[in-house]
Amino acid sequence: MRRPHPRAPRRFRTISSLVTAAALALGAAACGGGGSESSNGTITLTVDTFSTFGYEELFARYEADHPGIKIKHRNVVQLDEYLPRLERWIAAGRGAGDVVALEEGILTKFMAQPDRFVNLLDHGAGSMQGGFLDWKWKQALTRDGKHLVGLGTDVGGLAMCYRTDLFAKAGLPTDREKVGALWRTWDDYIATGRRYTGKVKDAKFVDGAVNLYNSILAQQASQTVGHTYFDTGDKLVAGTNPAVRSAWDTTVKMQQAGLSAGLKSFEPSWGTGLKEARFATIACPSWMLGVIKENAGAQAAGKWDVAAIPGGAGSRGGSFLAVPKQSAHPKEAAELAKFLTGPDSQITAFKARNNLPSSPKALGDPAVTSFRNEYFSDAPVGEIYAGGAKALRPLYLGADNNPVGQRFEDALLALEQGKLAPDAAWRKALADAEREAR
Repeated sequence: MRRPHPRAPRRFRTISSLVTAAALALGAAACGGGGSESSNGTITLTVDTFSTFGYEELFARYEADHPGIKIKHRNVVQLDEYLPRLERWIAAGRGAGDVVALEEGILTKFMAQPDRFVNLLDHGAGSMQGGFLDWKWKQALTRDGKHLVGLGTDVGGLAMCYRTDLFAKAGLPTDREKVGALWRTWDDYIATGRRYTGKVKDAKFVDGAVNLYNSILAQQASQTVGHTYFDTGDKLVAGTNPAVRSAWDTTVKMQQAGLSAGLKSFEPSWGTGLKEARFATIACPSWMLGVIKENAGAQAAGKWDVAAIPGGAGSRGGSFLAVPKQSAHPKEAAELAKFLTGPDSQITAFKARNNLPSSPKALGDPAVTSFRNEYFSDAPVGEIYAGGAKALRPLYLGADNNPVGQRFEDALLALEQGKLAPDAAWRKALADAEREAR
């Protein structure tokens, strides 16, 4: 996923209120830790997540079926806020939840230190292997096959979300099939944006450079070289990987065409932009649907739809659940992680927040394939996202993928704000990436 996720009691509120709640919850958590046991023997398991995982119903169900277990959910909106806290907790051996969400980029970093996590194979997880896409299972398994760090939650199939009311205002088609036909390529997408901005002046065509860039990079890298900033030997190749340069150049072209609202994904202003319809399109992995709905609000129901993304299939994001060694209740935490990642639970999470399952069984279940999203104009999101999910290719992300990626995002934002020229922004991104990777 890369995504906006977790929250404390409830993962979906406006981004601004989430930031406040998450700061309070995590500030208190920093001196606390994982689960606890009350005087009556009840065990409280703390679950740390980011963005939106769709677990509210599953937590309630698990507690009902396990009277001796209570679940405390701590959630953070932004991944770049969640990651450094989690790293500190894991390094210190205290503070982390009993079950923690690991986004695919975070997972790569922690695979170098599997001894900091409970080996889920020791808790019967090996029997679940057939319940995951093969490459998803292997991502969290050490090379010797002896230590399973995490269990997969979702994968991030790509599509394009768009505002039908703004498209109608621009004189563009609103039917999802016709919209998809407008932009077979990213150049077509930019050309469509030029048509749009010629008619609509009070709302931009794209939310911002960061989300678009990350989506194009994930798509093109998975279709070609299979990695982004680091090759599979963990060598920094950001300056020579054609997928990085292509994603960058396409994003800059979009910026120079005046199509961007200049918003950075998951920040408060971005949430406000969704609520106030300040942009017409957003590249949306499946997990993004729940985020859009939460922040755009009830007044936008039926005004969003989902079409094919330019450039063909791709995947961005996807996470895992792991149990830190510091948990006081590893057995109970492992059982909860297994429950949350089983095929039936993945279906429940998909129906709640459209997080695309990493289970072949769940992907083929009619509850997923026939699922339509009422909020998004009754779009057949199960068909759109699940159709090609089994054919998705894994994307290797180096251990420092997130901090290096942040440097490219920063440079694009500086370019968007007129602080840097395109060539200078590219050089700065590369130089900052080199320093980050040392």
